[in-house]
Amino acid sequence: MASSEALPVLLKQLRLSTIARLWESFLTRAEEEHWRPAQYLAALCEQELNERHSRRIERFTKDSRLPIGKTLVTFDFSQTPTVRPERIEALAQNSDWVKRAENLLFFGPSGVGKTHLAAAISHGLIEQSIRVRYFTTTALVQEMQQARADLQLEKFLAKLDKFSVIILDDLGYVKKTDAETHVLFELIAHRYETGSIIITSNQPFGEWDKIFTDPSMTVAAIDRVVHHATIIEIEADSFRKRQAISRNINTSLGQDLPSGESYT
Repeated sequence: MASSEALPVLLKQLRLSTIARLWESFLTRAEEEHWRPAQYLAALCEQELNERHSRRIERFTKDSRLPIGKTLVTFDFSQTPTVRPERIEALAQNSDWVKRAENLLFFGPSGVGKTHLAAAISHGLIEQSIRVRYFTTTALVQEMQQARADLQLEKFLAKLDKFSVIILDDLGYVKKTDAETHVLFELIAHRYETGSIIITSNQPFGEWDKIFTDPSMTVAAIDRVVHHATIIEIEADSFRKRQAISRNINTSLGQDLPSGESYT
């Protein structure tokens, strides 16, 4: 039987770094509080799992490249009356749709919070240990074009497979060229029924012929995207536009006030 002196080495070999760090302090507490052996072991295992989870979430968040600060807590639902908070929260907290390789589409004009909602939902998924990767669509298309030029497109797509969810932000800004639309369609076809895509776009389906050069490709892309999809349309004024107007109003009010006076 191994002695307690060998325990640090054994725990290191088993890669139980948290237990290796805490077992002595927990043992002292267990003796003082008269824990049963099983209780002591359970407490150590719980700490090991908690820290592994924290490290995994930290790693997944870093790998996701999600925009900073865009969470459900920071989203103002009062400015988007057509978006139900409970629906967004359900998509963030229940990952069944991802396990079914379903898609999520946000449509609406620029500045209404499409990217924010996509990122907020993704943060919720990451908390459930689901891997997500954010891209602006134009940047991803450029990477895929380079991969194709290097005869590495298949390998590039395979690397994306490790992410259960891919975000294509601002789909409508892709240039309408054969090279760009073909690689974009290849990505959509590659992930069909195998991995989820979250798309944000200021162009409804009726205008996707401005994205894809070929009508049959347009139909095929839409068909694959919507086959298993949740579609959320946002009807609201641009957050950025409202903020700019508010700043201008406040500036004007400040300039109109007599010296030494202010509005409260």
